[in-house]
Amino acid sequence: MKVADLYIRVSTDEQADKGYSQRDQEDRLKRYCSSNNISIGQIIYEDHSAKSFNRPGWIRLLTTLKKKSCKTNLILFTKWDRFSRNAGDAYQMISTLAKLGIEPQGVEQPLDLSIPENKMMLAIYLAAPEVENDRRALNVFYGMRRAKKEGRVMGKAPFGYANKSRENGEKYIVLQEPEASAMNWAFNEIAKGVLASNQIRKRVNELTIKKVSRTSFHVAIRNPIYYGKVFLEKHKDEEAHFVDGQREALISEELFNRVQEILDGKRRLQRPNTKILSGEHFPLRGFLVCPKCGKNITASASKGRNNRYYYYHCNAACGFRHRAELVNSVFEEGLKQLEMTEPARKLIKKVFLDNYQKFIKAPQDERKKLSDEIDRLNSRISLARNKLLSEIITDEEYLEIKKEYKEQVEKLETQLMISR
Repeated sequence: MKVADLYIRVSTDEQADKGYSQRDQEDRLKRYCSSNNISIGQIIYEDHSAKSFNRPGWIRLLTTLKKKSCKTNLILFTKWDRFSRNAGDAYQMISTLAKLGIEPQGVEQPLDLSIPENKMMLAIYLAAPEVENDRRALNVFYGMRRAKKEGRVMGKAPFGYANKSRENGEKYIVLQEPEASAMNWAFNEIAKGVLASNQIRKRVNELTIKKVSRTSFHVAIRNPIYYGKVFLEKHKDEEAHFVDGQREALISEELFNRVQEILDGKRRLQRPNTKILSGEHFPLRGFLVCPKCGKNITASASKGRNNRYYYYHCNAACGFRHRAELVNSVFEEGLKQLEMTEPARKLIKKVFLDNYQKFIKAPQDERKKLSDEIDRLNSRISLARNKLLSEIITDEEYLEIKKEYKEQVEKLETQLMISR
């Protein structure tokens, strides 16, 4: 009696669309073995793509087949596309199995590979799924490229924007507060060239509900979406270029380009070396100039036998070095001589708070209120649609509700745009 190992492979999309469930394949293979008096050895379940044989289940199966104690004569699967979707790899694997005395066979597409003409049919069985995969990938690529040419953003909205859907199912993105204002502030801060981008990112996370990671932030500040453009990559004879996006720009193109120059190191600004925030022991690091050579002074700590000692110092060639505690105390004494009177301090604090409330806090609150109201109205439209589908309300009632709320949404979106 022949001994067969059953190979059952399925990918996630096929389970729902084509009925290739593992249980269904297993039933069909077992019925085949029962009808043909074939003994079943091991059953291998796989949920990886068949583009290559670098699959965990197949690797385990092949390792077992190479053992001298292996008694397997057949590897059975339902169709040849369960075995492979790459013709070149499939022929090579068939040759490897033949050397082990093992025959692969698709029970619903049986082929006697000892007959030369059947190899033409095998090529068709193997090539058809590969062509299908390539065509599907090409269709997706051209579809996404066409959407980009129309200025649409594909996938998840960048930080500061939110994904939305229109009534017809079309996807689009809109500015989202407070993240949008925080990103606007971030671009302007980077353009000043004073703080490092990661310091600005941490400040953005303090201003927003959602948090942005270091990697995501560095990708975001390079994204032309923020000044209303979509980048279209080079393809064949078509050169790479920018197209106008279907969204509201957050910043100007001039500001975006200035930020890119700073990130690329092309713009040099006359400013103190303050890219790194200093610790509590070195508050003056980056602001001091060496009295011997005129270069910026840095700082570091030295570990003694029992304590750590902190110093401001120049480079090794210069050799200037001074205890941080003494330098800090001299600076503090100088600040005390410039201390403001209490009435002046209160006046300045009041001016700062009034300006913050007038130019930052109040506009942010108003934009947030408008955004929340727009979301609430869109939710009511969706609720009315659900009631229509459930036949709770009539078509006329739904259209009346939709018209009323859509007019309100358009007015609020106009107010939101003006408030920018």
